[in-house]
Amino acid sequence: MSEKQSGKTSKSGPTFAEQVGAKAARKLKARRSSTQGIWFGLGMMGLIGWSVTIPTLLGAALGLWLDKQLSGQHSWTLALLVAGLAIGCLNAWHWVAKEDKAMRNDQKDSDE
Repeated sequence: MSEKQSGKTSKSGPTFAEQVGAKAARKLKARRSSTQGIWFGLGMMGLIGWSVTIPTLLGAALGLWLDKQLSGQHSWTLALLVAGLAIGCLNAWHWVAKEDKAMRNDQKDSDE
């Protein structure tokens, strides 16, 4: 079979049409990523911030209330502040891991 019949050229590189198609696909992917990326990033910052702040403040408020109600040697405020912070950090880690997994799956799907 000759080169003309098989549809291959003597060059080993991609054809002009394949190069144009690849560049167009990269442009579309970059445009989608940049539009989603900015809003997605701001949304994730807000989500992470609130997911850490709310449990921390709730722990501190509950600790202050307990310190006023119960007199003791140990500070409930400090203990519950740290507990709230730990819960908030675990919550934020959960959301970041979930979104990272979703982004990797989307990237894997678009590469295939």
